[in-house]
Amino acid sequence: MGKTPALQPRKAGTQSRSRETVKALVEATARVLVKDGFHSTNTNRIADEAGVSVGSLYQYFPNKEALVVAVIDRHKSEMMAVLDSTLRTACSMPLEDAFRALVRMMIEAHRVNPRLHRVLVADVPRSGRLGEVETFDRDAYAAIKAFLETRRREMREMDLDLAAYICVKSTEALVHGAVVDHPEWLADNRVERFVDEATKLIVGYLR
Repeated sequence: MGKTPALQPRKAGTQSRSRETVKALVEATARVLVKDGFHSTNTNRIADEAGVSVGSLYQYFPNKEALVVAVIDRHKSEMMAVLDSTLRTACSMPLEDAFRALVRMMIEAHRVNPRLHRVLVADVPRSGRLGEVETFDRDAYAAIKAFLETRRREMREMDLDLAAYICVKSTEALVHGAVVDHPEWLADNRVERFVDEATKLIVGYLR
């Protein structure tokens, strides 16, 4: 059995110059992943893309897997920031308008870097932390459940843990499927129809 790769950075980079090096390496990893895919990505390519030596790379990260985990963590943080912002606005909306905004949000979250998202979901091995780009969902479950708690009177009786799971998973599956298989459905001239149909699905389930 092969040795499990270390997935934590060697050091976080506390000084300004070190932080800039870490940032450059993570951004370079994302670019190389998009251009070459996970299996063709290696530390030499990443170091060259970042404009640093391989020795400098290894001061901060033990291997390419640790760099990919850093990319996944940054990507999830960007997506959660979009979700949190939308939920703050949606709290004052009627239920249907709120979920229409949330479906649009999910589309925008996938547009943060759609080519990178495709690589992280479809190309990165689905094991250990390297399989955790979808754990954006776990944070989203908690956020959506808290939102549903505030709208109980507008919904039928239901298990909110299950409801949050179904809302997140179904919306994520619809949007991710469209991003990967039918990006034309999310084009500016067609996206509203997609949003309307997905909203009807979610609100119909909740009511």
